[in-house]
Amino acid sequence: MRQLLREADIRNFLIGTTISMIGDNALWLTLSIWVKVLTGSTAAAGLSIFMLTFGLMTAPLTGVVVDRVRRRPLMIAVNLAAGLLVATLLFVQTRAQLWLIFLVMFGYGVAYAMTSAAQGALVQTLVPAALLGQANSVTQTISQGSRLVTPLICAGVFAATGAKPIVIADCVTFALAIGFLLRIRTPEPDPQPSAEHWLRDLTAGGRHLWQEPLLRRTSLAGVLILTSFGLSETVVYAVVDQGLHRSPPFLGVLTAAQGFGAIVGGITAARLIRRLGERRVVGLGCVATAISFTVQTPPNLVAVLVGFFFVGLSISYLVVATMTMLQRRTPAGLMGRVGAAFNFVTTVPQTVAIAGGAVLIIAVPYRALLAGMAVLS
Repeated sequence: MRQLLREADIRNFLIGTTISMIGDNALWLTLSIWVKVLTGSTAAAGLSIFMLTFGLMTAPLTGVVVDRVRRRPLMIAVNLAAGLLVATLLFVQTRAQLWLIFLVMFGYGVAYAMTSAAQGALVQTLVPAALLGQANSVTQTISQGSRLVTPLICAGVFAATGAKPIVIADCVTFALAIGFLLRIRTPEPDPQPSAEHWLRDLTAGGRHLWQEPLLRRTSLAGVLILTSFGLSETVVYAVVDQGLHRSPPFLGVLTAAQGFGAIVGGITAARLIRRLGERRVVGLGCVATAISFTVQTPPNLVAVLVGFFFVGLSISYLVVATMTMLQRRTPAGLMGRVGAAFNFVTTVPQTVAIAGGAVLIIAVPYRALLAGMAVLS
């Protein structure tokens, strides 16, 4: 860790990324709550999340952009555009401006698809190959730590003052992230123009994932794992209600256990990658996922808390090991499209599974769904 943080450019990147993550988590949560308050409709609140996911599905297109320009200036431009877009939320007064919230959520999804691909590619330039696991581990730990704290803060601020202060704070996080990106001095190689047909250019990331045997297997595993996580978005409410006989707000306690597991996973992932390699750590993540769903089956609070701890642990192991594997096995000029392709092929089944879970939970006992999710993992 000390060796990683000794470099000023890496410190600036990590600080800027941290600030951006906090702003992202705060706004996504706030906007869905805001829609619910404006409309009284749970479906409308869910639609706001769908618009975010819909924006994320532009990843194949944004990946091409990432590989055709230098990544740091692109991230600066995208942060500036996203900040200006978010600022338009200050004009929302009634449900008549609901369309503006949906537009911002879609735009945020597009911006996040672009910046996440650019971040993964920029790390290749800033961080020596031997330290990639550490860099990804730190990023994941920070991400999960912010998700543990941010929802509580946002809920309190929204209840006290409404959404506008959080919107302003998010705009400030964009400005701060830009400031730290401007301080990075490591030169980036000039992007190479493509002589390929636009369709081959667009699908290059997906083809690389498929042609590399280890990346292909990891991508297929990611599809199965993310399908399970998509189903869990609905099943978790049955675990709380039917299994533990608690009210929905009790989910916050379980989320805290998941966040703790994710932080532990983020802290230990880099060390495990050094000892075992990325492939085995991905395998550990899959095993932890299967355990997490299995131990949630009994109507026992301790068992469910352990299950949620393993959910968080598995997410960190899978994210850190997979990202490190992609960075080490992908040429720098292709990294944007490969990262975007991986995000796309895992986001789509997860989104479908979220919708499918809402239907299946009506007809299938939640314990049977948990068993099926464990098998998928």
